[in-house]
Amino acid sequence: MSTHFPFTAVVGQRDLQLALLLNAVAPNIGGVLVRGEKGTAKSTAVRAMSALLPEVAVVPGCRFSCDPSAPDPACPDGPHETGGGAARPARMVELPVGASEDRLVGALDIERALAEGVKAFEPGLLAQAHRGILYVDEVNLLHDHLVDLLLDAAAMGASYVEREGVSVRHAARFLLVGTMNPEEGELRPQLLDRFGLTVEVAASREPDQRVEVVRRRLAYDDDPAAFAASWVDEEAAVRQRIIAARSLLPQVRLGDSALRQIATVCSAFEVDGMRADIVMARTATALAAWAGRTDVLAEDVRQAALLALPHRRRRNPFDAPGLDEDKLDETLEEFGGDGDPDTDPDGPDGPDGGGGQPPVEGPEGGGDAEAPAEAGEAGEAEQPAGAGSGERSPVGAAEPFRTKVLSVPGIGEGAAGRRSRARTEHGRTTGARRPNGALTKLHLAATVQAAAPHQRARGRSGPGLVVRRDDLRQATREGRESNLVLFVVDASGSMAARQRMSAVKGAVVSLLLDAYQRRDKVGLVTFRGSAADVALPPTSSVDAAAARLESLPTGGRTPLAAGLLKAHDVLRVERLRDPARRALVVVVTDGRATGGPEPVALASRAARLFAAEGVASVVVDCESGPVRLGLAGRLAGELGGSAVTLDELRADSIAGLVRDVQGTSRRAA
Repeated sequence: MSTHFPFTAVVGQRDLQLALLLNAVAPNIGGVLVRGEKGTAKSTAVRAMSALLPEVAVVPGCRFSCDPSAPDPACPDGPHETGGGAARPARMVELPVGASEDRLVGALDIERALAEGVKAFEPGLLAQAHRGILYVDEVNLLHDHLVDLLLDAAAMGASYVEREGVSVRHAARFLLVGTMNPEEGELRPQLLDRFGLTVEVAASREPDQRVEVVRRRLAYDDDPAAFAASWVDEEAAVRQRIIAARSLLPQVRLGDSALRQIATVCSAFEVDGMRADIVMARTATALAAWAGRTDVLAEDVRQAALLALPHRRRRNPFDAPGLDEDKLDETLEEFGGDGDPDTDPDGPDGPDGGGGQPPVEGPEGGGDAEAPAEAGEAGEAEQPAGAGSGERSPVGAAEPFRTKVLSVPGIGEGAAGRRSRARTEHGRTTGARRPNGALTKLHLAATVQAAAPHQRARGRSGPGLVVRRDDLRQATREGRESNLVLFVVDASGSMAARQRMSAVKGAVVSLLLDAYQRRDKVGLVTFRGSAADVALPPTSSVDAAAARLESLPTGGRTPLAAGLLKAHDVLRVERLRDPARRALVVVVTDGRATGGPEPVALASRAARLFAAEGVASVVVDCESGPVRLGLAGRLAGELGGSAVTLDELRADSIAGLVRDVQGTSRRAA
């Protein structure tokens, strides 16, 4: 059996430890989302936390961890008699990002259900996590259909498995803990709000702490058992403190003054809904119990706000999470209450400071536990590229807007999303086929039709249908997939007029927001001067793309061919990594091509590469002014796609309803 790194040996991540400990004291807080760069002890701390949780009493032999004092009357292994029970350690169950739906919620034996009417059910991860921790590493990469199931279970405290009229229900109340690296993409808003608390973690920049990180990690790697044994006393002390805080929790008084402080803070920060108020109230109460107090103070409210509100204030994926602490202090001071907020993490209240900071620092000191200007319009001559030559400083993006739907033609088989048509596990049923491997979605009518001709030969004598595995039919379904949206943005001198570039950036930001909502991967190629650059390789982090776009300078000539060829190279590499994900290339340009010998002919040949490979594309025509040359439209024709103007890109424009990308796709089914 593997030995986890001790929780109390994790140093330098006090906020993370506190958030986990508060959820151990009061599981109804709703879990923790841990955001941070790689190598910052996120997973280490979460896995170590499970060893500190008190044991739970369960009904012997129950696969669903029923509480013997109040067993679930609908338990599939029930009914259970009240009383008795056996104690076992609390579980921490890990949900892999690539898990199937059956692995999460459990699997029902459809063959036995049809033939015998027996509910033969194999529990999934939700059943294993009941009354424990469900941990999702890289939770922001979790597939949408699994997110939907998690949301349902978290909201109802139960999991339902239904297959063609046969259903199984079991309790599923768990502490949801997720870790993520924001560089890899943001979390869906509905799931984000389900996490009670959020913590931002980062590696220390202090040399002494970094030395301690390495020292402890090397000692653990050399002899995990001996290292863990050296922290036994600290681990036992924290475990006893959790038990004591749980016992004290029902006696903690949340007065009207503290409740009004909570409501005032949530109102001042304009958080949506009422969940933030409830989570703050539970967190403040747990903080008081953790500090050994029976009264909630202003410092508890302040600490609760810092943990419960940052992820609830985001209005779009480009907003930086966080909370203005000065505004928080001003709000609490204006309200009054139990006293001035305590901003000192080592204040006098509680065993080790106001807000109940956990005593998890070892005697050796801090550390982390895991190594872990403006140009004219069309008539202005372009300047050659070079340092300080023809370059204009970046301009801000115009206000984003809702865009038309740009989709890839045909039917794909890529990752689930919301952009283009695809054969998926979820969606409307379009037919049936023999299953390839395990059956996941039964087509009942097709199964019965396949079995019916053989009933006499199989000796059917009763009312039950004699079904063989060869009779089972898998439902084929059509839904939506996510795509790779690769932006190819012209940053040359002809685009440098501030008003135009601001509008162009606003359009691309709008398309990035659309890509975020449709769960796409995005990439960014820019071209100016004499070359093209991959400003952002394909990623799920649309906010990273927005940040690169915001700092994009303009100026120089227009190497359109270089931009298209660079985009072609990016697609070639990405096809090897993820062959099922189809691409949509969005070229943002006025269509001009300058610099080098025969720039127009080179650009035309580069564009025809995309058409020959059937890559879906659209050109956003940025040409403006009374005289238009129509170069972007000509480029779109050579790409095998279509052109839209900035005005036509708006969903509320009068140019039409939904504009699909025109063109052929050899990879479309």
